[in-house]
Amino acid sequence: MVRNADKLYYPVRESILSVLPVVDEFVVALGEGDKDDRTRALIDSIASDKIRVYNRIWKEEDFVKGKIMADETNFALSQCSGDWCFYLQADEVVHEKDLNKIIKACEDAENNHDIDGLLFKYYHFWGDYEHYLPFHGWYKNEIRIVRNNRRIYSVKDAQSFRKGDNEILTVKDIDAHIFHYGWVRPPGHMQTKKNQVDSIYHGTEAIEKISNLLPNEFDYGALGNIPIFKDSHPGVMKDFISKLNWTDKLNFSQKATLNRPKFKQEILKYRILSYVENKINSGKDIFGYKNWKLL
Repeated sequence: MVRNADKLYYPVRESILSVLPVVDEFVVALGEGDKDDRTRALIDSIASDKIRVYNRIWKEEDFVKGKIMADETNFALSQCSGDWCFYLQADEVVHEKDLNKIIKACEDAENNHDIDGLLFKYYHFWGDYEHYLPFHGWYKNEIRIVRNNRRIYSVKDAQSFRKGDNEILTVKDIDAHIFHYGWVRPPGHMQTKKNQVDSIYHGTEAIEKISNLLPNEFDYGALGNIPIFKDSHPGVMKDFISKLNWTDKLNFSQKATLNRPKFKQEILKYRILSYVENKINSGKDIFGYKNWKLL
């Protein structure tokens, strides 16, 4: 589900292309965007007969706690015909080196009907394509493949899934990553995107009331405290990454005076907790986010 992808700097074309080789169909719930929205043109440029686009109108009354995102995700899910459904948000991309692993995982799980879905690992990028967030408070795993026709549905702000009467899913984890680029944008685009997402949680009117108090550009803080990503990015991201032209607006030192509240990776107690998780606890969360039962 997506709208205004181009003007909000979503790699939606790259997201779709990254999994197109392994799916039979790709369903897009395309929200009506602004007058200059080019999302449809970006999707049409892929020129694949696998892609099915449904035009949607987002209801303002559903702009509370991200409900509209789950509703639109569930609409797209209802249009899927396959046995397995692979859910990607418009800022999530899959590496080509993981595609065969994903196919095999679905094949292996096909006849084990205790398995509702597959659990992926995550890379969250921050500021640019070289810094990422293996920190407590940034979810390290999430369900991205679910069985179809099991009363499985998207919940809350569409981050995850439940089934039946709000039951958690039983999942199997696989050694494959989702590359999440939701926090990699030019600072101006990042602030605009943040404002729009905040309006989906709190309502457009609430955000408009404080719009004069919001900065024009998002402050990524001190990137010198953020680990460097040393692996490769998905091949479909090559051209998108080449457009990076805001490094002069980033702070690569270890100190920053912020114009916003701190994120968890910037708070000492969470940095200490992250160190314990990553160095002592084999990368596993301590009292972290979990919305599944691991088989």
